[in-house]
Order: sequence, then C-alpha cells, then structure tokens
Amino acid sequence: MERFTERVIHIIQRIPSGKVMAYGQIAKCAGSPRGARQVVRILHSMSTNYQLPWHRVINSKGEIGIKSEEGFINQKMMLEEEGIKFSATNRIDLDKYRFNPDDRGIAE
Repeated sequence: MERFTERVIHIIQRIPSGKVMAYGQIAKCAGSPRGARQVVRILHSMSTNYQLPWHRVINSKGEIGIKSEEGFINQKMMLEEEGIKFSATNRIDLDKYRFNPDDRGIAE
C-alpha cells in the first residue's frame, strides 16, 4: 500500500465522534495538499475494509459531498447522532466541529 494511502487511513480512523474533517484537510495532513480527490477514492474503496468513519469527512465548505438524496440523508443523520448541528442551508460550522489532528499529535 502506498504511503499516502496509509496516512489517509490512519488520519480518518482517528477522527473522533462529533468532529469532521474536509477531504483537502486530510490530504494536506497526509502529505499531499492537492490530493483531495485521492482521499475521495480511498474513502470509496477502503471504508468497509478499514472500518473508516466515512461520514465524518465532508467538503471544505462544511457540506456533505454525497450527491444522492439517500446517501446525503444517511450521512447527515449519522453526524447529527454524534451531536453535529447543521445550519438551515445544511452546512456544518467548521470552526466548531473541525478536527485538527496536529493538535492531538495524531498526524505523522
């Protein structure tokens, strides 16, 4: 497995309940600031095998990136169950809910 992929998995596994990270933020922490699309690919292909909390990963605007209505509702419900509040426009306050792994010494 490629080093970037390992680091992405490591970071996502450690996003605590009630917190979120953005695709680009994860990519930057994993060593590839322009690797947001790779993070999407990793989430899509490895979430089940590595038990990744995929629902805690959102876009940089604080929005759920899933396009299907069912997927959107599922992710929103999972986040709300963890105490995350959405605005009237379905955005998450990143100042309040963003997880910064460097603050806890998790990123390598």
